[in-house]
Amino acid sequence: MTVLEKLKECGSEKYKDFQSKLVPNIEKDTIIGVKTPDMRRIAKEIKGSAEAKQFLSELPHRYYEENLVHFFLIAMIKDFDECVFEVERFLPYVDCWPVSDQSSPKVFAKNHDRLPELIKKWIDSDHVYTARFGIRILMNEFLGKDFKEEYIDWVANKRGEDYYIKMMIAWYFATALAKRFDESVVVLEENRLDPWTHNKAIQKAIESFRVTDEHKDYLRSLKRH
Repeated sequence: MTVLEKLKECGSEKYKDFQSKLVPNIEKDTIIGVKTPDMRRIAKEIKGSAEAKQFLSELPHRYYEENLVHFFLIAMIKDFDECVFEVERFLPYVDCWPVSDQSSPKVFAKNHDRLPELIKKWIDSDHVYTARFGIRILMNEFLGKDFKEEYIDWVANKRGEDYYIKMMIAWYFATALAKRFDESVVVLEENRLDPWTHNKAIQKAIESFRVTDEHKDYLRSLKRH
């Protein structure tokens, strides 16, 4: 069976209806209605095979779930250069936030020395979901021991009116406020984000159990009206 046949075998109209509400910017008829565990299982079943290699070369895909399986396959590639090649081949075809957000290549964690210049290029992209992917990888990989203050600026300087890019910037800063409060709060103190993104970052940080009550009180004082 092909990947598409396997996906259609797992599809459900009820789940398709549910999923289409979460991803309103893509056509409902491009959604099959497959749950994430089934998609991950399909990806694991074919990883490293000739079928997987063929599937990765078949772009663009028609269905949302095909795109998710595609990124799950990429995330399992163990060679850094091969993984980056497949990521960059695929990113222009990413057309919604779940596909952008679901994949975190494991090999990235072992190659922090080579990753920042790629992340910077992705964040600077005019393609919404390439930029969103770059910001999320920066958030996942570089708010820990390999953090540099310049990384905060990469996100703070990103401009764009698209809801999904602004929401990702807010998510990044909410996470940074939990992990790197002193370095990231300066961006809010200096009003470097647009008002909507600024307030959304504060809202998400206040909702987080990882931010201290003292910091939450201070963040409330920084809200813009």
